[in-house]
Amino acid sequence: MVEIAVVDYGVGNLHSIRRGLELAGASVVVTGNAAEMEAADAIVLPGVGAFGSAMQQLGDKLEVIRDAVDNKKPLLGVCLGMQLLLDSSEESDISGMGLIKGEVLRLPRGLKVPQMGWNSIELKREHPFMEGIASGSDLYFVHSYYTCPDDSKLIVASTDYGIDFPAIIASDSMVGTQFHPEKSGKVGLRMLKNFVEIIK
Repeated sequence: MVEIAVVDYGVGNLHSIRRGLELAGASVVVTGNAAEMEAADAIVLPGVGAFGSAMQQLGDKLEVIRDAVDNKKPLLGVCLGMQLLLDSSEESDISGMGLIKGEVLRLPRGLKVPQMGWNSIELKREHPFMEGIASGSDLYFVHSYYTCPDDSKLIVASTDYGIDFPAIIASDSMVGTQFHPEKSGKVGLRMLKNFVEIIK
């Protein structure tokens, strides 16, 4: 059984992501311990909250995550956890991880923010994370900001909410979702199962 480390850095709904990954067939440790993160087969970076404070709370865990990505260990970033992978965010003057080139932008004025609720995704390219999942599937979003990667080829699926923005991005061993797969019913669970298969 694959072991996944869910990074505990003081933000995010850790219980629901843990439960979702366990239902997907993984052994899960919720941890802020570097050794446990290094020992796991994959890392999940959850996140609910503000970009700047999240980066500060990650602290010494940043290097563990960067090393994991350098070594091609699978990493799943969820919601804010995906946004932290990029260079910067309009939400903060604190830099992101810079693992994916690009910036995080605020949803345009005039839209109700945060976007909260179900929205459909449009598949842009094939990826193992999307195995068995159809374009048009509905997933659960809660966010006021969205990612804008420099390389549009990294976008696996997009969502329309006043503008078209990335719902899923993937680069090397990293996958990021703007929505919460652990709160997205059968489709979200299938994605988590696909992530477990990627790890294998």
